[in-house]
Amino acid sequence: MSSVDFSFDPAWMTTLQAPFMVNAALAGLCISIAAGMMGYFTIARHSTFAAHALAHIGLPGATGAVLLGLPVSVGLGVFALGGALVIGALGKRATQREIATGTVLAFATGLGLFFARLSTSASQQMQSILFGSILTITTGQIVGFLLFDIVLLLVVTIVYRPLLFSSLDEQVAQAKGVNIGVMNVIFMAMMAGVITIAVPAVGTLLIFALVITPAATANILAASPFHAMLLAGGICLLSIWGGLVLAAMFPTPPSFMIVTISTVLWAVTKFVASRRS
Repeated sequence: MSSVDFSFDPAWMTTLQAPFMVNAALAGLCISIAAGMMGYFTIARHSTFAAHALAHIGLPGATGAVLLGLPVSVGLGVFALGGALVIGALGKRATQREIATGTVLAFATGLGLFFARLSTSASQQMQSILFGSILTITTGQIVGFLLFDIVLLLVVTIVYRPLLFSSLDEQVAQAKGVNIGVMNVIFMAMMAGVITIAVPAVGTLLIFALVITPAATANILAASPFHAMLLAGGICLLSIWGGLVLAAMFPTPPSFMIVTISTVLWAVTKFVASRRS
């Protein structure tokens, strides 16, 4: 039986300077900006299950793209966006979103497994889709992440007030004339984009570590929505960069290190807050 060597690598500084590590660090910066913004809204709108499900809904798109010889991110984004629009349109309230999300998720998961069985290459790609592969991110993907961040910032700036209002108090916002259905669709579409750029880092199974957990930690520490978004982005970036450093020092999967740091920060913050209260 072969064993895995997790011993300290004295050349870890050289590893960090490698082009693939630089690309991973830049990708982490782009992902953190998007995840920090959308993570807060996801928790405020009680849509954590929907965010987690969108990553899995994108699974058949990813495996289908491999089957057709297309980039994985294209298939993932198309299916995640399609699922987001369906959930946003069918689930105007939180309880309705749960039902719509579960239904779409079940169908998408089955479809993803079906596509994976049709192609050997799709089956081989399953591990990177499920657990991420941030060290293989290319310069072209980083440019795409940056463009998405710019678009996301513009959209959030335009819809910030009604989106925040409907997230904090949906019934009062509707009574004040906010179109809840439109806000749901916009939110879900933006979340689909965030999921698409975050999955290459930690995969569909561990997406919570970048989108939800940093935002949950920030909500404990920050007093305002804006500060919570900034802090969530910072915690997400710390988790990614810290995970890359530890993965270079002790040869381990970066996604595991990223998830570990994010979870530990949340657990420590929650423990300290509960002790103080």
